[in-house]
Amino acid sequence: MAEAKPRLSEDWLAVWGGLLIFVLSLGVLADADLLGWVVKTQVWMQVSNALQPVSKTYAKLPGILSLLATYGFLLVTTALGAKALRLPIREFIRGFTAIFWISYACWIAGSCAYIAATPDKLKSFGIPWSLNLTAEAGFVIALVAGLMVGNFFPRCTETIKTALRPEWYIKTAIVILGGVLGIAAVEQWGLARAVMFRGLCAIVEAYLIYWALVYFVARKFFGFSREWAAPLASGISICGVSAAIATGAAIRARPMVPIMVSSLVVIFAVVELLVLPFAAQHFLYQEPMVAGAWMGLAVKTDGAAVAAGAMADSLIRAKMQAVDGTCYQEGWIMGTATTVKVFIDVFIGVWAFILAAIWCTKIEARPGDKVRLAEIWERFPKFVIGYLITFLAVLLIAWLAPNWTDKTKTAMGEANVFRGIFFTMTFFSIGVVSNFKKLWEEGIGRLAAVYLVCLFGFVIWIGLLISWLFFHGVKPPLA
Repeated sequence: MAEAKPRLSEDWLAVWGGLLIFVLSLGVLADADLLGWVVKTQVWMQVSNALQPVSKTYAKLPGILSLLATYGFLLVTTALGAKALRLPIREFIRGFTAIFWISYACWIAGSCAYIAATPDKLKSFGIPWSLNLTAEAGFVIALVAGLMVGNFFPRCTETIKTALRPEWYIKTAIVILGGVLGIAAVEQWGLARAVMFRGLCAIVEAYLIYWALVYFVARKFFGFSREWAAPLASGISICGVSAAIATGAAIRARPMVPIMVSSLVVIFAVVELLVLPFAAQHFLYQEPMVAGAWMGLAVKTDGAAVAAGAMADSLIRAKMQAVDGTCYQEGWIMGTATTVKVFIDVFIGVWAFILAAIWCTKIEARPGDKVRLAEIWERFPKFVIGYLITFLAVLLIAWLAPNWTDKTKTAMGEANVFRGIFFTMTFFSIGVVSNFKKLWEEGIGRLAAVYLVCLFGFVIWIGLLISWLFFHGVKPPLA
């Protein structure tokens, strides 16, 4: 008997699932806080303080009940999706339950202050040091946990295999991410036009210089296939998780490829976070906006880039005040870093379409065959449509009703919690379906070597040059 055909693809399920969460979050605009009960995990010193509802509306709800409500909501919505995929529902529920709770435990562990606190936050936690990984450390911990399960507990892997859907989870997260980046762009609309224009121009560097160089190095000097080289180029050039996943979908790479690239991005971002803000304070304190743009161009995860911008902001303002008494307004250096990073991120969807078209017409074109638009459409990652819808919807709301900006920010904050959960489940799932032997055979060591060569060979230095060209002489306003 032939297997029943799914009613929807995982790609379209991600679009509808992400849009559902996005629309529900917008209830805040009508004073209906529909998702305020979702659990928020914050950086903690005592694990009892780690969990709380994301909205003050539900402040009296205990953190553990908020977590249970979040699990229940995701279980119901994903089970409906599993039904559309014609998966065995009982097996899916059993597997999803295990994946959710293990993944969330990893997210909580990664939010420990000694792991996640950035240097600008150490004083508030009363600790002398941390690993400075930001809460994104939860992704790496989830990946390691998944690798342990996949390599050493085969019976457990067999039990949860029906719910191991990393592509579905990550694509849903990226649809939600569109709205989150949209409000980030709106919040920076008040920056000087010069900063906005220069940030937009910086996209050229990320997509046309970084990408081409990384792709060339990976192919020419390390012998990687196109399947590995393209997501690696996007991960190093643009933004690890989102760009690598979108690129992998566009060229139909195996799910393991972009996730391994993303893991390296998170790890290397730690090194940048520890070094670049202090280098900026020492060498660029008289060019504060150059320093901010450099953080946005060089640090390749959103959380670490913004954290690096915040650190550079406080370090440079403190040094300028000590050197000659100049007191800059707080936030402009960080805002520049955020603006540059957001502008780079929002073009991920456009880049995915370009790569899909190139792969269809040039890379995988068959001699004598004419490539149809339908083929490009079939290859194009549909979840990027959802990403663009949520991003543009937030911009439209801000344009039509600017007085709703604060409410929209609150709404996207609630939606962003789900984005983090889906990211974490993705990393755990991809770890489970991988194994050390295959990862080594695929060249994880060489991946790290490519990243090391590209990051310290030209990414940081070209980023500094472009930042200088576009932001030299631009100063924040005085306090």
